[in-house]
Amino acid sequence: MAKKVEITIEEKLRALFDLQLIDSRIDEIRNIRGELPLEVEDLENEIEGSNVKVEKITTEIDEFENNIKNHKNSIEEANVLIGKYSEKLNNVRNNREYNSIVKEEEFQKLEIELCEKKIKDLQAKSELKNETIKTLEEHIQEKQKHLDAKKSELKEIMKETEKEENILIKQSKKFEEKIEERLVKAYKRIRGNVKNGMAIVALERGASAGSYFTIPPQIQMEIASRQRIITDEYSGRILVDSELADEERDKVNKLINSL
Repeated sequence: MAKKVEITIEEKLRALFDLQLIDSRIDEIRNIRGELPLEVEDLENEIEGSNVKVEKITTEIDEFENNIKNHKNSIEEANVLIGKYSEKLNNVRNNREYNSIVKEEEFQKLEIELCEKKIKDLQAKSELKNETIKTLEEHIQEKQKHLDAKKSELKEIMKETEKEENILIKQSKKFEEKIEERLVKAYKRIRGNVKNGMAIVALERGASAGSYFTIPPQIQMEIASRQRIITDEYSGRILVDSELADEERDKVNKLINSL
């Protein structure tokens, strides 16, 4: 970075106030968008979360269906075995063999009953899960409509303001380059600490526009002399006289209008 040319205190105050005016306009543009970008992001996250839930539940339903299929296969296999056991009963040679076959047959019938119960339970679970998916999909559809409306609204605002904002951001950086780094850091620190981002304010009827506490006449004279940078002891903001503020507002407004 090229070394900055040494400038007077008054020139520093003017440059800082110009920077403040540019940054305040950027703040205004972003305030026009309001909470829309965050609302869009929140809706996108909510829809994504719901879609993940749908995918997870769909996987669970698939597992239920696979288990139902396996149980049905087991029932078919048991029925085949029961058929074979029935044939064997016609050819038994003694009571021991008969009892053994009957026990095997009864065991397969119990297997069928157990599988049928499991199938019924799985079908009930699957039905509940499908209802949950239906509710989630309706929720997603509703939120998607809301998201589309918010995106459309944001797009219109961005269309109107994005170009100006980008130009102003470049202008802000140009103004920063005119000011020594120490002052820029102080300016940004104050901006971050105050509610409305106003790090530099003008005197209005003998009071700071940042705190509205009356400034002693001696300090007012020092501010008007522009010989040193003075801050408001109540708000921490840098103070400038109203004449300097009016001159810089006119200059910066002309600059903004020409962009």
